[in-house]
Amino acid sequence: MAPFSWLGRPRVAALSRKGLKSREKRMQKRVKRLKTEMEARSEEHKDIRQVQNQVKEKIQGIESECEELKRETRFIIQQSARTQVKIALMFRILKARENGDQDSATKLTQMLREIVGREEER
Repeated sequence: MAPFSWLGRPRVAALSRKGLKSREKRMQKRVKRLKTEMEARSEEHKDIRQVQNQVKEKIQGIESECEELKRETRFIIQQSARTQVKIALMFRILKARENGDQDSATKLTQMLREIVGREEER
């Protein structure tokens, strides 16, 4: 009998068909597993995007709070500077009165009144 006889051929063909079917089944299982993994990754990406959006919103909130604090700080600094000027004028008025310099005291008092008047207009 020759190594490639007709009797052995149908058998080889039958084995190869079985092999193809098992390969198809393995491929189908593999494809199914890959689809499942892709769906899981898709869900993970969706969750990550959600968290990123939440973080983005929090950062925007913090930035707006920071800007508000900066504005408040500038306002307080300006208020403090105006108060310092008024205190300095008051001190000079007192010194002028102590020294009997009524002209200077009157001029300084007028300056103080103008400053206070401008603040009240605002």
